[in-house]
Amino acid sequence: MTPVLIAIIAILAAALVGLGLYHHGVLRRHPSLPAPEAGSQRILFPFVGRSLSGRALDAALRLARAEGATLMPVFLARVPLTLPLNSPLPRQAAVCLPLQEAIEHRAADFGVPVDARVERGRTYRHALRRTIATERFERIVMAAAGDSGPGFGPDDVAWLLATAPGEIVVLRPGAEDQQLLPSPPRPQRVAVSESSGAPARERDPVPS
Repeated sequence: MTPVLIAIIAILAAALVGLGLYHHGVLRRHPSLPAPEAGSQRILFPFVGRSLSGRALDAALRLARAEGATLMPVFLARVPLTLPLNSPLPRQAAVCLPLQEAIEHRAADFGVPVDARVERGRTYRHALRRTIATERFERIVMAAAGDSGPGFGPDDVAWLLATAPGEIVVLRPGAEDQQLLPSPPRPQRVAVSESSGAPARERDPVPS
């Protein structure tokens, strides 16, 4: 077996491990983040698309810091009806992982522990419904859809207000809002993305 072939096998193995962690919602914790305490309050921060509202994230982090709570960012992934709900979604994984890492870097500046999640659904609302049904939290902080970036539309916000428990904070992005973008990918993550198989079909990043 040649060294080149051994290297290719090693990269493919790393890709499978990385995708497995993504599908089970297990993400690497930033080394400077404190570990979440058992029984602590939790603030749910759902987000969609290829960027997220820095204003909404900072509001969630300020609340978490003031209350000694854990931030629970949840990336909502849409799975087409043509695929099983647990199908690999390498293209969405390539978006999710850098955004989760960017959130952890910002949370580290606030000294707020993070417990990240990935939830799947046929629509963003379906994924959000699954999150609400399975996760414990006291508050939800979310960004409304705006011209500057992705978020949740009026129908989704109204549905959430009528359905979800706990307090809900909805922030509408303004012109001054800065979108948080993924950090530049590291070489090994590029290798994972390139070797993860046929990509899932892209969908509109703004919820309907």
